[in-house]
Amino acid sequence: MHAKDVLVDAYGRIQEEVHAVVDGLSSDDLNARPDGRANSITWLVWHLTRVQDDHIADAFGLKQVWLSGGWADRFALAVPLDDTGYGHTSQKVAKVRVDSGDLLTGYYDAVHEQTLRALRELRADDLDRVVDENWSPPVTLSARLVSVLSDDLQHVGQAAYARGLSADG
Repeated sequence: MHAKDVLVDAYGRIQEEVHAVVDGLSSDDLNARPDGRANSITWLVWHLTRVQDDHIADAFGLKQVWLSGGWADRFALAVPLDDTGYGHTSQKVAKVRVDSGDLLTGYYDAVHEQTLRALRELRADDLDRVVDENWSPPVTLSARLVSVLSDDLQHVGQAAYARGLSADG
């Protein structure tokens, strides 16, 4: 098995978990914040999708689906267009709300498709390519892909936990 096949499988698991967390929930359940301050399912799924969109687009020289696919307009959030949720305060988390889980899964699915197209074109030597020189040591494509996987899995796990806290979870 090639590394790209492992990555395609891993990113596919994120998609499965995103759908499992979101499907069947009302907008109230999606937007609820455990204890009134914690991140909502909406925010967690939006954030993990924004990070994947931003980082994959940057690493592969692509346009972010958020902008090119019109998702920023569909979400119509009161946050800057380039916002990924990184460093959000409780007040900013509260601004990320949706009326339907279909919006969250639709955006995730569009980002997932772009991710898969990029991953399927990978060659083994691409993984050593430096994609971010702002760190010491510089970040390679392989490190960036694993970092996004880790972040996404943590956040979808948090969203699953939040779903479990609700009466309908």
